[in-house]
Amino acid sequence: MVNTGYFWGMHLIWWFAWVLLLVWIFAIPYDIPGQRRRKDSPLDILQGRFAAGLITTEEYNDKKAILENDLAKSNRIR
Repeated sequence: MVNTGYFWGMHLIWWFAWVLLLVWIFAIPYDIPGQRRRKDSPLDILQGRFAAGLITTEEYNDKKAILENDLAKSNRIR
């Protein structure tokens, strides 16, 4: 007589471990170590300050022109 249910307990543990691993990878919203994150550009920061009302329209347009001018210069140098 062959006992086919001999390893059922261990199989159940491994399936549980795989499900936990998949939930940890895909469902938990924490950052994964070693993953690179995109840093905000100076223009993104400027737009955020303008949207929050920390700077006026004039300040925004002046600083945006400066940033775009610097960006154009750095592209020409390369």
